[in-house]
Amino acid sequence: MIKGVLLDIGGVVYVGEAALPGAVEAVTRLMAAGLPVRCVTNTTRTPLAGIVERLQRLGLDIGADDVFTPARAARAYIETHNLAPHLLVHPSLEPELSGHGGGAGEAVVIGDAGDGFSYAAMNAAFRKLMGGAAFVALAANRTFKDGDGELSIDCGAFVAALEYATGTKAIVLGKPAPGFFEAAAASMDCALADVAMIGDDAEADVAGALDAGVKAGILVRSGKYLEGDETRYAPRPTLVRDSLAGAAEWILEN
Repeated sequence: MIKGVLLDIGGVVYVGEAALPGAVEAVTRLMAAGLPVRCVTNTTRTPLAGIVERLQRLGLDIGADDVFTPARAARAYIETHNLAPHLLVHPSLEPELSGHGGGAGEAVVIGDAGDGFSYAAMNAAFRKLMGGAAFVALAANRTFKDGDGELSIDCGAFVAALEYATGTKAIVLGKPAPGFFEAAAASMDCALADVAMIGDDAEADVAGALDAGVKAGILVRSGKYLEGDETRYAPRPTLVRDSLAGAAEWILEN
């Protein structure tokens, strides 16, 4: 029996500023059936408040406690380890991560910096890492569905470049890190074995969640989905549906 739902949002609930057909109604049906829903997103261009505002503007009864972002996880990591962040992130995310920790050293924190991925910025991060700073990646996704409806390169390639140059593996805090899924499930008083994950990324969303221990990983053919994704990564999805509406229908039946 499924007791809670973990839900990717970009490419599943909306693309850009527009809700995908039937998505808002699907989330509303899940919540009306008494299933807690937590939004788990690897978005690193928009601060938490902006994500919540967008969801509420679309008509969803979602609050800040219902949304789990890599920046939220990074802030907790920085504070727990008392590290001063050297940020290579989108400007909109900087206020959420600045001014924390510092007594125990530094951490390079990298997300989707967009146009901020200049040689100078990457080299500054490289030098910090070579000097002993911790290496924290908000996420390591390959692509995302941009507001214009086209795929764009995500921060994973830039994380890989710094890993290659420094010989240091980044600590990834967003999906597919098991702790990211675990924290969201725990906030619903659920074990991972009692929840379903819905996403458009067969690798980070679905295979990552299944590896972490969720009951069901549902891949939807929207957002960044590409033909053949259902067989491209292991573990393979529990099931594949054309949209969030179809995924919600299956969950309500189970």
